Amino acid sequence: MPAVSAEELYANETSRLRFEAFSRLQAAAVAFGEQLPIPEIVAIGGQSDGKSSLLEAFLGFRFNVREVEMGTRRPLIVQMVHDPTAEQPRCRLQEEDSEEYGPLIMPETAVSEAIREMTDRHLRTIGAPVSAKPIVMRAEFAYCPNLTIIDTPGFILKARKGEPDSTPDDILDMVKAQARPAHRLILFLQQSSVEWCSALWMHVVQEVDPNFQRTIVVASKFDNRLKEFAERWEVDRYLSASGYLHQNVKPFFVALPKDRAMVPSGEWRSQIQQVDAGILHHLRTEVAGGFDEERFGARVGFGNLKLFLEEELARRYRDASPTMLALLQERCESAAAQLMAAEAQLNAAEDVASLRRAAMQHVFAVARRVAALLDGATDPDPAQHGLTTEEERTASTSAQWPGGASNAKPPNAGLRLYGGAAFERCLAEFQEAALELGCPAVGKDKVANVLLPQRARGGADSALLAAQEIARSSAREVLSPLLDTACARLSAVLRRAFDIAVDSASQSAEGTPLQALRPYVAFHASLRGAYQSFVGQLEEQCRSLVQHHLEAATSSFAVSLLGGVDMEEEEEAAGVQHGDEENEPPDERSAAEEGIRRLDLREPLAESQMTVPETPSPDMAFLKGGGRRHGRVLPRTTAPKGPSVGVRGAVPMGAAGSLTPGGTQTSLKGDFRAICLGSERLFARIRQAVAVQAAPATLRSAFLEPISQRLAGDLSLELFARRDEDVMGMFAASGAVAVLEASRETLARRVENLVKCKNEFQELARCL
Repeated sequence: MPAVSAEELYANETSRLRFEAFSRLQAAAVAFGEQLPIPEIVAIGGQSDGKSSLLEAFLGFRFNVREVEMGTRRPLIVQMVHDPTAEQPRCRLQEEDSEEYGPLIMPETAVSEAIREMTDRHLRTIGAPVSAKPIVMRAEFAYCPNLTIIDTPGFILKARKGEPDSTPDDILDMVKAQARPAHRLILFLQQSSVEWCSALWMHVVQEVDPNFQRTIVVASKFDNRLKEFAERWEVDRYLSASGYLHQNVKPFFVALPKDRAMVPSGEWRSQIQQVDAGILHHLRTEVAGGFDEERFGARVGFGNLKLFLEEELARRYRDASPTMLALLQERCESAAAQLMAAEAQLNAAEDVASLRRAAMQHVFAVARRVAALLDGATDPDPAQHGLTTEEERTASTSAQWPGGASNAKPPNAGLRLYGGAAFERCLAEFQEAALELGCPAVGKDKVANVLLPQRARGGADSALLAAQEIARSSAREVLSPLLDTACARLSAVLRRAFDIAVDSASQSAEGTPLQALRPYVAFHASLRGAYQSFVGQLEEQCRSLVQHHLEAATSSFAVSLLGGVDMEEEEEAAGVQHGDEENEPPDERSAAEEGIRRLDLREPLAESQMTVPETPSPDMAFLKGGGRRHGRVLPRTTAPKGPSVGVRGAVPMGAAGSLTPGGTQTSLKGDFRAICLGSERLFARIRQAVAVQAAPATLRSAFLEPISQRLAGDLSLELFARRDEDVMGMFAASGAVAVLEASRETLARRVENLVKCKNEFQELARCL
C-alpha cells in the first residue's frame, strides 16, 4: 500500500469542508459554555507512551512539553482549526476561569513554555502535583484538521518522590472522567515493545468502553519493534493481535520522529512522512516474505491513522447532524426568549407600575410560602432549615423557660423541624414546662396575712377563701412569665419561617418576579422589616390575650367555679397527672386536711345560707372536730371550750408568732397545712385551665390565623400604600440598570452567534 502523500495528509480539501461546520459549532459551544455532544478525541495511555508527540503530529508542528518522568500534569484540550491562510501556527491559551483567550503566542516554539508556566502556576495555587482542570488551547493552522483532541496525563504506578501517594489514583480518575463521555473517541496508546498480553492499562479502557465501540488502539514507537521481525509470520501474528484484544479492536501501528529538538513545522511534517515511508520499506524489504499488506497495510503508519480518524469522525458527525441541528434550534429559541425577557426587565426597571406589580407579586408569593410552611410542607430541606429544640432555645432571645422548668423535653425534641411542626412542638414544650411548675412554697406569715383578716370578719369559710387567694396569687406569679416566654418563642418560629420562605423563593426564582428584584436591597430590607413588625404586633396581641385568660382564670368567680369541680374526675378526663404535692407532709392526712378538702369541693356559702352560732353549721361542727358527715365519725383533733369562731382549737403561738385578733388567741398550725393543700389543688386546676386548655388554642388562633388571612394584605399596605416617589425609593439600586443593560447586550451577542452558527451549519451540513 503506498504511503499517504503530504497533500492528502495535511491539505485534504474534502476533510476541510467536512469539518468546517463542526469547527464553528465547537467555537460557539466553547465561547458560550454550551454542552454539545460534538465528536472529540481523547488520548490516553501510560507515561512516555507518546501521546503528546501524537498530538503534535495531528497539529503539524511541535510545541508540547516532554519530560522523562511526567510532562502532562493537566488535561490539554486542543481545538484545531483549519485555516488555509495560516502558514504559521496561531496559538492562544484560554485564560484561567474565563472564556476569553489570551494573546497570540509567537513563535510556536514558545507554546511549550506558556503551557508549563500556566500549569505550574495553577498547581502552586491548589498545592497538588496534578490537576483535573484542563488547559484549553486554540490552534489555527493551514495543515491541521478541524477537530478537538485532548491530551491527558500518563498513567503511573508509583508517585514521584515528594508527591502524595494518591497521585496515581488521582491521574486514573482524571483520565476516566475525560474518556467517559459517549461522544468522545478514545485513542489508547501503548508502546509496541510491550506485549499485548502484558498491557498494564487496557482495563481502564474496558471500564469506560466495555465493548471497544469507540476505542482505537495504537501501538506507538513501532520502529523499536521492527528489528525483532525476521519472517512474515512473525509480523503478521503481531499485527493481528489475535487472542489478546477484543474482536472489535483493529490496532494501528505508528512511529514518529525521535528528534526531540524543536524544528520548523515544515521539517516536522516532512520527517513524519519519511518515518512512515521507512517503516513500510522495512516491512517490505527487510522481512523475509514481507507482510500481509492487503490485510494490515491500511493500519501501518501515522498517515493511515490520521485519515481513519477523520473518516470515523465524519461518520459520527453525519450521525449526529440531525440531533445537532435540533439542539441548535432549541438553543437559539431559548436564547431569543431570554433576550426578550432581559429587554422587558430593563424596561420595567424604570417603570414604577411594573416595579410595584412585580414587588406585590413577590410579597404575595412569600406570604403564601410562609402560610404553606405553617400548614406543613416538605419542600425545604430539614437538614438545612430545621432546628432541634435545643437549637431553637439557643437562637431565641428567651432561651429558657422561667420558674425552674428549663429541662422541659417535648416530644420530637431531637428532630429538625420548621414552620407548623416547630410551632406545635414549641406549644408542647410550653405545656411540659407548665406542668413541671408547682405551687410555690407558702410561709406561715403569708398564710396569716390572708387568713386572719378573713377570720376576723367572722366568715365560716375563711380557710377556703385564704386557700383561694394564695392559689390565685401563686398562679399569677408563676404562669405570667411562662406565658410571656411562650409568646416570644412562638414568634421566633414565625420569624424564622420568613427566612425559610425567602430562601426557598430565591432558589426557584427563574422566571419569577424575584429575578427582576434581586438588585434592590432596600426593597428586601423593607419587606423583612414589615414582616418583623407584623409578627411583633401578633406577639403583643397574643401576650395580651393569654394574660387576660390568666387574669380571668384567677378571678374570684372563676376560682369559686373551679372549687366545685371534682379534681379526680377532671384529671382523668384530661389524661394529665400532676406532681404538685410539694408542701404535703408525708404522714397520714389529719382530720384538718380532710376537712379542708371537703370545704374545697363546696361552693362558698352565701350569707343567707349560713347558720347562727347557737345552731352550728356542718362546717363549723367539722372544723371543731365533732359531729357526723355522710355517716362517718370524724376524729377530734382539738378540744377548745371557748367560743372560738370557725377554726380548730387554738394553741398559743407565743413570741414566735402568736396572733390574737379580737383578743382571742388562735392556732395556725392545722389551718396552715390545710390551706397549703387546698391552695396547691386550686393552683393545679388554674394551671390546667390556663396552660392546657385556654392558652394553646388562643396561641394557635392568635398567631396562625392572621398569617393565613391578613399577612399578604398587611404587608402590601405597609409597603405600597404610598406615593410613586416613595415606592421608587426602595428600587434605587446604584448600577442596577447598567447591569441589566450589560446582560441584555451579552444575550444579544449570544443570540446573534448562535443563529449564525446554526445557519452556517445548515449550509455546510451537506458536506458531511
